[in-house]
Amino acid sequence: MNKRKLWTLRYTLINVTYFAAFCTVHAYAAVFLLDSGFSNTEIGVVLAAANILSALFQPLVAAVIDRRGFFTNRNVMMICAGVIAGGAVILLFAGSVKLVVFVVFTLMYMVQFTYMPVMTALNFEYQRGGAKIFYGLARGLGSAGFAVTSAIIGTVVENEGVGVLLYVTIAVMALHAVIVYFFRLPQKTENIDKTEKTEYIDNNDVNSSEEKTKKETSLSNSKKKGNESSSIPEFIRSYPAFMLMLAATVFLFFTHNMLNDYLIQILRPLGGGESEMGIATFLAAVLELPTMAVITLVSKKVSMKLMLVVAGVSFTVKAVIMLLANNIPVAYVSQAMQMLAYAVFIPAAAYYVSENIAEHDQVKGQAFVTSCFTLAGVFSSLVCGIVLDILGVVEMLVIGVIVSCVGTLLIVCAMKMSGRNTKKQKMFSNV
Repeated sequence: MNKRKLWTLRYTLINVTYFAAFCTVHAYAAVFLLDSGFSNTEIGVVLAAANILSALFQPLVAAVIDRRGFFTNRNVMMICAGVIAGGAVILLFAGSVKLVVFVVFTLMYMVQFTYMPVMTALNFEYQRGGAKIFYGLARGLGSAGFAVTSAIIGTVVENEGVGVLLYVTIAVMALHAVIVYFFRLPQKTENIDKTEKTEYIDNNDVNSSEEKTKKETSLSNSKKKGNESSSIPEFIRSYPAFMLMLAATVFLFFTHNMLNDYLIQILRPLGGGESEMGIATFLAAVLELPTMAVITLVSKKVSMKLMLVVAGVSFTVKAVIMLLANNIPVAYVSQAMQMLAYAVFIPAAAYYVSENIAEHDQVKGQAFVTSCFTLAGVFSSLVCGIVLDILGVVEMLVIGVIVSCVGTLLIVCAMKMSGRNTKKQKMFSNV
């Protein structure tokens, strides 16, 4: 086995074990918390708190890692895996003590979200150190690990109880920590990156010099001079279409998170249980893979503005199908729309930022998109939990459809505005 295949295999195992635990902790959060005696409103509070804390801790963790002391990407990952496994052990003995479950589960949920970008950063740190890793393949197989885990764990939980989720989390996180521990660069190269700042850029997606020239030309009319990053007010004024797109993102991901976080509550009135939830989650995850695998090729022929519109419409279609579903197979059809919604939106949004935001504002642009995901998760968790308890599943789905329709309308308007801005920039650049 050549070195690239070996490094990719080892990094793939890191991804697979991480996303297997991501499934047991995140995808089955509502299942576990309902069994622990939490109401839908209380579940919403737990998920919202975890989302807020992860948004606060991610930049803090990144800042600590950038200091290049003991807290390297690799060490932070092992610490986080230990915290999650330790939390699962505590929950095994917590019984029905809701306060303990609330605090510990929130911590586990938050920590797992927090160290996802650290795992991505580890890849690029090692690539700069000489390790040849096929990142796209490893990340895709990580999602496959999530899908397979979901397909299996649903039936096991239904037959054996939710305690299985904790045992699997402990085992997978322990294995994850061991794999990360032995994932080391050779001694002669592990100090190469000491003075470099961690980057979150996929080397396989670096633009050609010709594409860079085109982007620089299209952005030549930017108000910001030089390479200094814009302040927040300057950024907002400079990119009105992007700000509208961010608003659309919050609305679209409100409904997206609703369908993910409260899936078990949606499926039970249709006659489904944990097994059907496992299959539904498997379908959504596994169908993301082909779309994300070809998005780079598609980006060379199809405008990312169009792809974002397609994703926006697909989010709403997915919500409408789930609202109209009167049996489990129709709910599966709704989940299958994931391949045109989430799987298109995530890479398309990243490409959109790369193509339409000035280079000195790129990091800020990507960070804004990620922040919108978190903001949507907070609102969705709180609002939908309360609606479920007071009104019911159908009413929650109706609200989700309305919110998603607003998001779709906003994304269409944002992309039209962005198209007009691009035309103006081309006119000025030709003067």
